[in-house]
Amino acid sequence: MPNQRARPTLRRRRLGDLLRETRESARLSSDEAARLMGWDPTRLSKIENARARISATEISELMKAYGVEDESLIGALAGLAKDAGKRGWWQTYGDVVAAEYSDYISLESDAESMNIYAPSLIPGLLQTGAYAREVIAATSMIRTPEEVTALAEVRKTRQVVLTRTERPLKLWAVIDERALLHRFAGHPSLMREQLRHLLDMADLPNITIQVMAIGATPHPGMLGLFHVVHFRRPWPTVVHLENIMGSTFVEGSSVTKVYEDAFDLVVAAALPVDYSRERIKSIMEGNGK
Repeated sequence: MPNQRARPTLRRRRLGDLLRETRESARLSSDEAARLMGWDPTRLSKIENARARISATEISELMKAYGVEDESLIGALAGLAKDAGKRGWWQTYGDVVAAEYSDYISLESDAESMNIYAPSLIPGLLQTGAYAREVIAATSMIRTPEEVTALAEVRKTRQVVLTRTERPLKLWAVIDERALLHRFAGHPSLMREQLRHLLDMADLPNITIQVMAIGATPHPGMLGLFHVVHFRRPWPTVVHLENIMGSTFVEGSSVTKVYEDAFDLVVAAALPVDYSRERIKSIMEGNGK
């Protein structure tokens, strides 16, 4: 097989996008900016297109050339420049973790908060290992048993973002009641353990869980699963959509605002947090109808 160019990391691609936006805000062409830096004209283009590296020191110099004085912005860009080439732990799983999934894990690991509407499954960040294996096996049409096991390990390892010491991810998940009523043949205790895990996770101060009751009023989440992923400034919000063929990422403030507003409506239609907890407990104990 011919050699393939390595795919730039998502961090490097996001850095390049923001550098381009900053240059354009300064009303400079790529050639003009390169001249200010004393660079070959093609170098800046490669950096903005995630095909070349840039150091933290060069970031500071570039921002000075653009007339940017915001220290928080410069610091964020410099920090990303340092981390842009790092390999994430998930990359040790090779081809089992597809490119789109790798991008999503990268976003998740950098995120400050995440809002999820889950209409049919418990969100991955809240799954037990046993539940994850069963769901992956049922939904991964072409995976071998070994790959299913590896993907379940990846899913469990992702959950460290919720309990990390520094800046644990703030998660707000609204889960459709139907997802709580699943049963797994041959594993009668699996769902009870999963629901117990939800209750335990809901005790964490950075996690909010609501249940969308079967009899809820109509709401935007009826159209399907979506994740709204928020980051510290200056990184823009990203929306993640999933279907049986894979993942889609949506960016752009006008579009992501629609999903943020949609999530607010989903939250309003769902059971309040305390009632949601009681509903999960009731289903776990076998009394949910």
